[in-house]
Formats: sequence, structure tokens, C-alpha cells
Amino acid sequence: MNAWNQIISALPNPHFLQTYEWAQVKAQYGWEPIYLVWTEKQFLVVNNQSDNSSLTDNCIAACLVLKRTILRNAFAARLSVLYAPKGPLLDWENESLRNRVLNDLQTFAKRQGAIFLKIDPDIVLGRGTDLGNSDLTIPSEMRRRGWVESREQIQFKNTVVVDLSESEESILMRMKQKTRYNVRLAEKKNIKLRAVNLEQLDLELRNLYKMYAETSVRDGFVIRDENYYMTVWKIFAQSPIANSQSPIAVPIIAEYNNEPIAALFLFMFARRAYYVYGMSRNAHREKMPTYLLQWEAMKIAKSHGCLTYDLWGAPNVFDESDSLRGVYRFKEGLGGEVARTLGAYDFAPNKITYALYSDIMPRLLNFMRLRGKEKTKQALGSA
Repeated sequence: MNAWNQIISALPNPHFLQTYEWAQVKAQYGWEPIYLVWTEKQFLVVNNQSDNSSLTDNCIAACLVLKRTILRNAFAARLSVLYAPKGPLLDWENESLRNRVLNDLQTFAKRQGAIFLKIDPDIVLGRGTDLGNSDLTIPSEMRRRGWVESREQIQFKNTVVVDLSESEESILMRMKQKTRYNVRLAEKKNIKLRAVNLEQLDLELRNLYKMYAETSVRDGFVIRDENYYMTVWKIFAQSPIANSQSPIAVPIIAEYNNEPIAALFLFMFARRAYYVYGMSRNAHREKMPTYLLQWEAMKIAKSHGCLTYDLWGAPNVFDESDSLRGVYRFKEGLGGEVARTLGAYDFAPNKITYALYSDIMPRLLNFMRLRGKEKTKQALGSA
């Protein structure tokens, strides 16, 4: 097993966005992976993860940081942005360790010439939709240290998590009655499920991307180009399924009369499962294939030893004004519980540079998202 994955799988709340495989995905798109390791006596910055092989039994905290240099050919060539997706990993209830890790991260950001370092560790501050029921200890401490809640939340701040530790019958009974009805309806309507044909992996994944693009245009969200998803899906699909500590992606396809009509990608790592990418065609939606897909994903995750299933995203505000309200109703029906996490916080060594960047970047990203939507529509039209 990869040495880095072995390190992080032994730490609290390991996440597949902190794995070596995710680092390799981002390395192909302009990000430099840097591996940070804490032992009882040392803080180590390692650019080559293979150098961590001797630390697997001594690590008490770790963090994959992605570094991107900006204005590469301009006068400010040393400026960079740093992002630790779902990191750092440590026992956040250990105050002395928490302070030590945050101190080292702040020093590291300064030495890297970073405009900011963004972290969004998987720290649950509360459960359920009652926002008043939150532990604000860590957010308050972060603000005292000079960290600010990020205006650009890369990952969802809240999510819905299904407990897989009970029997399949108990998991099914936790679902809302309408959801169970739709699962059975899909079975009665002769929806069939299958895995991807590995002998035709490229063709299968290209067809899934087309379905994902169709879904994005219909539902109004932005996706990346085909090459990006092919990179993600193929890197994770190559990991051995037999090893539960290696991250894997399992595509599941729903068909009607041998025609693919819906699909999802189930990611698994360190006994945790994630629903990251879901897609469906306009045809045959009334046969409820997405419900049967979710039930199958839960059963597969449970069979691989996963204890939780993260449905990847929930509203920030639990009322009709939130754009995720409809999606949340679907996920709530699957028997999950809302987990409200810390979200993304930024540490900026230079407040003026950070303020300028924070003012310009959201406008640039909005422009790129609009252009991305239009490019997806054009690609579908010419397909």
C-alpha cells in the first residue's frame, strides 16, 4: 500500500481528498503536492511522498497541501496559493497538538510566499438542521489566530451522512417511506444495475461524461472538461479493490432495456464511502433509477467494510431559499443525518495582497463558470 495513504488512514477522519491519488490528479492540473508530517518530535515538509515510508508508525498528524504558483512570468513569481483539501488530519480535540499544527501551518504559509493557505478539515461542529446547536470552540480559536472564514468554499460546508454500521434491513427502514417505495418501483420497472466494463473503460467513461454533461446543463451546475473527469475516474479506478486502505472509485450504471439512463461514482477509502458524481438522462426518470443506484451504492460500501456513506453536500441554510433544498430532500429521504462542519478558513500572511486577491478572484471565477456552462452546452450540441 502507498506509504502516504497508510499514514493518513491511521489518523482521525481520513478523507479521500487527502490521498496520494488525489494529489496525482491535481498534479496534472498545475498543483504541486506537498506532504506535511508531524511526529512527536518533528515537523517535516516532504515533496516526495516515498520519503514518508519510515514514518508510518510515528505520525500523529499529516496534511496534503496543494500549491499553485500564480503570475508565474510576472514580477511576483513567488506568490502562490495553498490549499489543504479536507486537511489537516489530527485529533482536533487535543489542544496542544492542534496549536502546534496550526503554528507550523502558519509558518509554512509564510515561507512559501503564499497569498493564503486554505484548510477545510472534516471537523463536525454539529448534527441536524438546528444551526444553534454548534460547537464554536475551534472557529473562535481560528479567528483569534488571524484565520478568516473563506469567501470561496471549495467543498460543501455541510453534508448528509448515512450510518452503514447496522444491518441492510435497518438501513433500508431508516429511509423515508417514499424513498423505499421508489427503490422498489425501480426494481419493478425492470431497472438493471451493472458495473463498468473494464475492457472498454475509456469508452464507458466517455459515455458517462456525456451523461454527466447532460445532467449539468439540465440542472444548471458547472462541470469541468472531459479530460479532467477521465483523469480522476481512471486514477481511482486503478486502485485495488481488495485493499480497503487504498482509495477506489466504483462506477455503477442503471440501465433500462440495455440503455444506460443513470449512474453514480462511489468512492471508498479507510472505511468511509462518498457519493461524489451522479448523473442521469432525461429519459425514463419516472422509473426512479437514481434511488436504486443509491441503495446499491450503500450495499457495496457496506460489503467493503465502510461504516459511513457521505452523500456530498447539504444546504447552508435549511429553508426554501437555498439552491440545494431539492437535492437535500432527496438525500434526507435516504436516511442520512446532516453533519455541519467547520468549512474553509484562510490564513493570509499579507492582508493587503489577500484582500486584492479576494476581490478579483470571485469575479474571475464567476466569469469562468459562465463560460464553462456555455462550453458544455456547445459540446453537447455538437456530440
